Amino acid sequence: MTGDVTGDLTGAGAVREATAEGTGTAGPPLPLIGLAHGSRDPRAGAAIAALLRAVADARPGLQAEPAFLDLTDPDLGTAVRALDADRAVVVPLLFSSAFHARVDAPEAVERAERETGTCLVRADILGLGAPVLRALRRAAERAGIGDEVPVLLLAVGSSVPAANAAVQALAEQWSTHRPAPVRAVFATSEPRAVPALEQARGQGPVAVVPLFLAPGLLLDQVRDHPAAAGVPFAEPLGTLLAGLVLERYDAALPENRAASR
Repeated sequence: MTGDVTGDLTGAGAVREATAEGTGTAGPPLPLIGLAHGSRDPRAGAAIAALLRAVADARPGLQAEPAFLDLTDPDLGTAVRALDADRAVVVPLLFSSAFHARVDAPEAVERAERETGTCLVRADILGLGAPVLRALRRAAERAGIGDEVPVLLLAVGSSVPAANAAVQALAEQWSTHRPAPVRAVFATSEPRAVPALEQARGQGPVAVVPLFLAPGLLLDQVRDHPAAAGVPFAEPLGTLLAGLVLERYDAALPENRAASR
């Protein structure tokens, strides 16, 4: 599952070059914990674990483990205790600066520090920049979705308008790279995915590319709806974002943060 990680998302050879960076010390690299939202669907936890295995495979010697904000084990405190380390980097596996990124993740990191006595460095979220766009294009390619087919970019949705607007902006940016348009739709906010899918199908062929890290119940609600019958769906991004997780980890390392000041 890691064959596409190096070179797909972070520029030619970027992940391979990153493997030689280390932490600026003679000791082992600081452990990395990928902090995801969590889901009642066991497939989601398995997919996040696979992503962290891909991260570790791309960086020999790096311990990379999953943790979850809710609904899935382990929580962050449990994951930190299992490391047997006095410092670690936490990468929030989140796309937008909505509630989970602004409140839940920082609170989880602070709580885990208090409970474990471990120094935790919180990295930036994954965001919605160029690496994510490259991953979406790769996911569409893997699903056989050509550039001539209109795409619905399916995201979870947020009560924070700016978070939804960022997804809209990503869809517009992707549209500039292909002849057919890309439109952002959401599972929990407007414009809703199913009505948009019904409308788009009435106008011709359409495909769906999820802005999801992992499978889950919200994605299934759209994929399994009668309106989606026969519509090509790309898979969640999963291990395609291993390179981006490493980028966030490297940028958060104390010596790299100090050098950037």
